[in-house]
Amino acid sequence: MTDPTALMLEDLSQKYAEKQTSNAFLRLYTDDIQFGHVFASIHERLNGHFDAINDRAETSHHYWAEASREMIALCKETDDILQSLKHVGIEVRLTETYAAAIQSCQSWLVRSGGSTVPDDFEQITVIKYEPILSRPEISSHLKKSGARPQLQLIGEGSYAQVFSFVDPDYDLKFAIKRARKNMGERDLHRFRQEFDILQRLSFPYIVEVYQYDATRHEYKMEFCESTLRKYIKRRNDGLPFSSRKRIALQFLYGINYIHTKNLLHRDISLQNVLVKTFDGGAVLVKLSDFGLVKDRSSEYTQTKTEMRGTIRDPLLVSFKEYDTCNEIYAIGHVLSYIFSGKEALMSRADNVSEIVRKCTAHDVANRYQTVRELIGDVDKLEATPTDAPA
Repeated sequence: MTDPTALMLEDLSQKYAEKQTSNAFLRLYTDDIQFGHVFASIHERLNGHFDAINDRAETSHHYWAEASREMIALCKETDDILQSLKHVGIEVRLTETYAAAIQSCQSWLVRSGGSTVPDDFEQITVIKYEPILSRPEISSHLKKSGARPQLQLIGEGSYAQVFSFVDPDYDLKFAIKRARKNMGERDLHRFRQEFDILQRLSFPYIVEVYQYDATRHEYKMEFCESTLRKYIKRRNDGLPFSSRKRIALQFLYGINYIHTKNLLHRDISLQNVLVKTFDGGAVLVKLSDFGLVKDRSSEYTQTKTEMRGTIRDPLLVSFKEYDTCNEIYAIGHVLSYIFSGKEALMSRADNVSEIVRKCTAHDVANRYQTVRELIGDVDKLEATPTDAPA
């Protein structure tokens, strides 16, 4: 037997699917797949009338006849939809500002001859960037405190500064990466490209980014307590081999992930690998600083030729020729530090040193050809008496 409720909802969705609605309003209701188009259409038309009524209230105090009839019909249409959905158990809330505005307009709108806007008419606050219709079961309203959090400088380099702050609405610590004011147009392009690339990556061992402010040339990102250099330096004497191996593998998993996305980091260093710490001693490695990233699918990263990066492969002649074998050279330096706590390359007669030597071999043909191959050898490592830092 046909379900009448299902038929009604299907007809409602179909009716509004055929209406032309601008993306400026559709984007406000992307969370509501079922009724987003319906709500966006109503919102856009209400805004059109409210803008026009506000204007006429300040000029002629007369709202045109045809527009008056359309607004009367729209008020009824909005009420009918809310009541129909309520009848089948779907609660939809219209923001109080618009509910009051509709009620006010209905008191003076007439169907013929145009409508006289009252002298005591109060301008309607038109909402453009927030939804006016919502379903409580699929939405949550976040109250913004409006407070301006205090920024604390936690790191800086040649091109950007990094600040930390506590978000007053979530009571969580975040970071802000801000381009330096004297940054040139090309480097600003790279800075924005860094954000765009990080935003499309989703992996546990890649730092997360959230919002880009084009006015300030900055973006928000997850906060990590330490760099890899600081984390190991502070704990080197008491850090067990098993912990070092976990850190190394997380680092390698992150690099392998970006390589599968056709990207090369090109600036792997002890500063650009971050560590996020948790209660109980657990840690999460996060790759960051993608400002020099090479996207093999983009021609833009092929044109800058001067040598950059913290750990430079001595066999690399031109930065635009940078490839996986050069990335593995830098990876070898980071692995050496993870397992030894020293920035000089390991040279002992053990399995870890053998891996480091293969990463940094003077003949690129003798290096690891993929990070996946390197992960396999690190995963096989077992603690031995010589694995403790000297």
